[in-house]
Amino acid sequence: MGGPASGEEIHDANVRYHDLAAANYDAKWGIDYGGRGQAQVLGKLRKALGTRASGPFARGLEIGAGTGYFGLNLARSGTVRGYVASDVSPGMLDRLSASALRLGLEVETACCDAIALPFEDGSFDIVFGHAVLHHLPDLERSFAELRRVLRPGGTIAFCGEPSRYGDRLMELPKRAAFRAAPAWRALVRASAAERNGHHVVPEEDELERVVDVHAFTPRDLTRAARAAGLDRVRVRGEELAASLFGWTNRALEATAEPSEVPWLWHQYAYRGYLGLQAVDRAVLEPCLPAALFYNLLVSARKPVA
Repeated sequence: MGGPASGEEIHDANVRYHDLAAANYDAKWGIDYGGRGQAQVLGKLRKALGTRASGPFARGLEIGAGTGYFGLNLARSGTVRGYVASDVSPGMLDRLSASALRLGLEVETACCDAIALPFEDGSFDIVFGHAVLHHLPDLERSFAELRRVLRPGGTIAFCGEPSRYGDRLMELPKRAAFRAAPAWRALVRASAAERNGHHVVPEEDELERVVDVHAFTPRDLTRAARAAGLDRVRVRGEELAASLFGWTNRALEATAEPSEVPWLWHQYAYRGYLGLQAVDRAVLEPCLPAALFYNLLVSARKPVA
């Protein structure tokens, strides 16, 4: 594209990108719907809400539900009892519905845009999402629509949103990993990744440059929520050491044929990431400004009157 993409172009790219990603999404990101996945999601929600009540919620709407990582885990834990999943991607919602069926969960799905939700005013006790706000071209209109479908006193909670400064910081391990990749592949005895015999950039990677519209500062999220008429706005940061470690490993892995990356490497990367998450929670997150972290979490409330 010659200039900035329009809202319609971003919408269409989001649909195409997420339809392409749907089939392998859970495997790519190691998504789990058991005790581990529920613990991750509940921990994020509690962190976002702080001292605000963290459920159970009688009826909840997820924006950009994807394959259901966040919402299905909340529904399975009983935190959200009436779960409605929305997304612009039919492919993602199909995968979510299949997972819900396998897990024995009742889920209502809606293929729709966040600026035009097909629900009546005051329909939900909580509206939530994970890693979705940065895909929305018109954040202010989206927040206003979220407020509309919330009941008075209802809550919004969004987790996993990219921090502007954290996103820039993560470029450092990615660049370092790219330089170290040949030596790393030799060490683990993995060959360079190839697609159809050629080193190419797949359509999914090209579209990702269009669909990632924003990276936020805490002030950005606070301003958008307050402009929509929400109050008790709260923004926190999450993951610094874990993200530096995780993005280094992911960047290395992306250069190799997946089937040739050793099991021991995956165990090291996974367990190291969890260990550094604990360091972030206990040491860094209570002390450092939210803007420094890789992810931001935002919560707010619709005023009662």
